[in-house]
Amino acid sequence: MKVHEWIQPIADFSKGASLDADVVLAGVPLSRSSISASGASEFPEAFRRSWKSFATYNLDEEVDLAGLKVLDAGDVPMHVTDIAKCHEHIREAAYALHRQFAKSIVCAIGGDHSITAMMVKGMHRASPEKRIGILQFDTHFDLRSMEDNGPSNGTPMRNLIESGVVKGSDMYNLGLHGFFNTKDLKEYADEQGVNYRTLRQVRKKGVAETVDQCLEELAAKVDVIYMTVDMDVLDIAYAPGVPASTPGGMTTEELLGGVLTAGKHPMVKAMDIVCLDPMRDTQAQPTVKTGTHVFLTFLTGVRMR
Repeated sequence: MKVHEWIQPIADFSKGASLDADVVLAGVPLSRSSISASGASEFPEAFRRSWKSFATYNLDEEVDLAGLKVLDAGDVPMHVTDIAKCHEHIREAAYALHRQFAKSIVCAIGGDHSITAMMVKGMHRASPEKRIGILQFDTHFDLRSMEDNGPSNGTPMRNLIESGVVKGSDMYNLGLHGFFNTKDLKEYADEQGVNYRTLRQVRKKGVAETVDQCLEELAAKVDVIYMTVDMDVLDIAYAPGVPASTPGGMTTEELLGGVLTAGKHPMVKAMDIVCLDPMRDTQAQPTVKTGTHVFLTFLTGVRMR
């Protein structure tokens, strides 16, 4: 079975039919809020087109994803020019998905990284009593001040901290490296108690081992974990279709290993994939395919639970 034959659009179900699912996904096609030129809004469509290239069977883990029920809720509607309205729509959609699919894992396909703060806020509104932790794969802190450019792809973690939705001490960022973060952002991270590991530190311990340790620490203090995968965590050689691509990043194998480990953990109940621009990709669409591979690898971990 191919992925496009397996994932079912919610629109295909008759009114009143049961919509129980292991996983529900939604496209979030917003990139106007990116501080760098980005066509990440095109990724949800390219993501779905790529499904024909993937089977549901993962040979490496000997796991068939066809045993999971996955529903596609379509795309969150976006306003043509009003970014604040787009963010409102994302928060409302996340709230609705977490309310209607309370037992499902919610996956958002971005879109730039500003969507993460909105997805988490919607999740928090649906279950305000639950303490949320963040596992972040990223080259950047994403702790820029919102006074500069408003809620952008450089601000989601600061947005969550300053809005009181997630504590800095409940954020774990893996993959920081090189010359792509300013010193003041590191100082803010330290002030807020953000937990971060540079890529050099991650490699010394091992990606899977580091993710395991972070999840163990999170599980001891939060009720639910949200994983966000910024595709710019990958080295530019592996992800040419990323607006803020950099040298010295993760390999594809390292990212997939980390995502698989996170997928296995029962407290990871939501995730997103962001900052992937199909228009920057080469003709063979290696970055788009990698993004889809990340999603399916996460689901492999979910299946292995």
